[in-house]
Amino acid sequence: MKRRLLTAVRPSRGLSLIEVLVAIVLISFGILGLASLLARAVQVSVSAEDSQRAALMANEAATAMWGANSVTLPASAAADWQARVSDPAVAGLPNATGAIAVAGNVARITVQWRAPRAAVGEENRYVTDVVIPIPAP
Repeated sequence: MKRRLLTAVRPSRGLSLIEVLVAIVLISFGILGLASLLARAVQVSVSAEDSQRAALMANEAATAMWGANSVTLPASAAADWQARVSDPAVAGLPNATGAIAVAGNVARITVQWRAPRAAVGEENRYVTDVVIPIPAP
């Protein structure tokens, strides 16, 4: 009678090198995706901040008009406002210009700017109209 030797099959332990490499590649793609998502979120946040500052600058000019009860501002006040709009150091915008066009009792306030890394021609614009009623005689 022949004896058979039965050897117990041992379950494999640990991971093979290829499984580790696949896991590292998958995790790397996930980290790269998160990094690009973070970069895009920062870009959108800066763009929203610039839009908010443009609205505040236009509101500043509109407030001066309402305070004077006229759509026309003195030349010195308009020049000071335009200087603040174009100076990022004092809450202005990068590469910005501000303009006020008056037609009758309506003033159109326009703030236009270009982000520092944006190409020429990719300007943003914020426009608002201010209507001051003409007082009755």
